Amino acid sequence: MAELLQYLFDALSLGSLYALAALGIALIFGVMRLVNFAYGDVISFCAFALIVPTTEAVSRMMLGALPTPLLIVSVLAVGAGLSIALEWLVFRRLRHANPATTMVAAFAVGFVILNVLLALHSSRPKSVDLWSPLNTPLNLLGARVPALQLVTIGIAGALLVGLVWMLRRTRVGLEMRAAAEDFSMARMLGVRANRVILVAFGLSGALAATVGLLMITKTGVADIRMGGPMMLIAFVATVIGGLGSLSGAVLAGFLMGFISTLLQALLPMEARPFRDAFLYLAVIALLVVRPAGLFVTRASTQRV
Repeated sequence: MAELLQYLFDALSLGSLYALAALGIALIFGVMRLVNFAYGDVISFCAFALIVPTTEAVSRMMLGALPTPLLIVSVLAVGAGLSIALEWLVFRRLRHANPATTMVAAFAVGFVILNVLLALHSSRPKSVDLWSPLNTPLNLLGARVPALQLVTIGIAGALLVGLVWMLRRTRVGLEMRAAAEDFSMARMLGVRANRVILVAFGLSGALAATVGLLMITKTGVADIRMGGPMMLIAFVATVIGGLGSLSGAVLAGFLMGFISTLLQALLPMEARPFRDAFLYLAVIALLVVRPAGLFVTRASTQRV
């Protein structure tokens, strides 16, 4: 029983992280049909916003002296501000461009962010002590669960509930839902495209900042490439969930977390280093059966 609970909390925690990242990508795709391949670098940028540029192995925290609520708000503002700036400076001018053009632009933006971080911090990983007591295990019904896992699950749950409320109860949320279904028709009916897109980018950036904070708290290490693998998992989750489906992206993120944890538990010890290969084999099998993803929406088959 204790071992089962251990795996359950591991899966929920990892799935929560994947779900938040996938939702950040799905929000932008829903309103712009843009797969933001710079998303992983936004995650890395938000993590490094905590750090003073230095060549030392252990970096001094730029925001570490701030009270925790103010620190969180500051990092979320960095993520939202960076994403909004990218939309205003780059993606707004490519709104009606060929999808291949916007894809290349997203890759280029990611490389620019990566090289800015490289110039400021070098390629050497930085050790960062951020809320390390959260990694202390707690005894829950015989299972030793790090407090950070409970925090991650709680944050994901709160953010998802808040986002659902916003999408269903606020004007901008209704406009985002309409835009995700049929952006062209939504604009014809009076939806203000610029506002909806800016809100989507801002929320996506705030989610990236949340993922960055959780990752750096869990590992204690900031690396300029730390967001890349997370972006790849998040993108795969949005495809599995059905491009354009926000709920599908979230559920697929949790599904990826559960499959990854299950493979870690069931694979022989010598095969565990190749867990990701087995994970992507499962993804291939799922897409062969459901090429359009688990949840098919009009956004999956339309382009603005």
